[in-house]
Amino acid sequence: MNSTPLKLISWNVNGLRAVMKKNFLTVLNDADADIFAIQETKLQEPQLTPAMCAVAGYTSYFSHASTKKGYSGVGVYTRRAPTAVKTGIGIPRFDDEGRILELIFDDFSFFNVYFPNGQMSDERLHYKLDFYDAFFDYTDRLMADGRSVVIAGDYNTAHNEIDLKHPGPNSKRSGFLPIERQWLDRIVARGYVDTFRTLYPDTVKYSWWSYRFNARKTNAGWRIDYFFTSKDLFDDNRVVDAWIDNDIFGSDHCPVGLALTV
Repeated sequence: MNSTPLKLISWNVNGLRAVMKKNFLTVLNDADADIFAIQETKLQEPQLTPAMCAVAGYTSYFSHASTKKGYSGVGVYTRRAPTAVKTGIGIPRFDDEGRILELIFDDFSFFNVYFPNGQMSDERLHYKLDFYDAFFDYTDRLMADGRSVVIAGDYNTAHNEIDLKHPGPNSKRSGFLPIERQWLDRIVARGYVDTFRTLYPDTVKYSWWSYRFNARKTNAGWRIDYFFTSKDLFDDNRVVDAWIDNDIFGSDHCPVGLALTV
């Protein structure tokens, strides 16, 4: 086991082209992460520029939506060479929106996931819940085979009242509906660990703020960006720390992090 922890970062950038014009490369380089995952890239493969892909010291991988241009999309910058990289879970209904990257390492599988938002319609809410079902069935099979998993990304659901500023008014809004929160309960019951909340059970920090109503200035936020891991990584004391970087701007989300000994 390596005595120096891996540093993992996850950030919903809300448009890679937009954040490239702000501070993306500075944030990436200053983070000094071993793996830096981004969600909501909002671009297609031909729109990737050398500045986006060829970052010194990193190899990059991307998954793009095939159903709609300028939509969804995820990317990973890694210093650690994976043994294999997969996009999706083998189900076109969920893979076509470019929401999943899996980097397979010798000692664990790393997932970067942009989980769907269910606010647009009942149909999208059902899609979101079906996506949860299909994705965690996939990772359940990996854990059953003895694989450790790390699942980073924008889950688009605040789990408990501590995880958003105004739980009452948002209890009927997708992102904090009982049916969505119950899904996160079931994930925990199935052996996945919310790293930040487990290490800091009483800490109030958020990772997303609406662009409206000066929400970030007043810290009227939601914690919807997570690192979940398989329980074995906690049981083996391999999870060293987890954090939320509230001081980093450039998106409506801020980065979240995990230190992991592997």
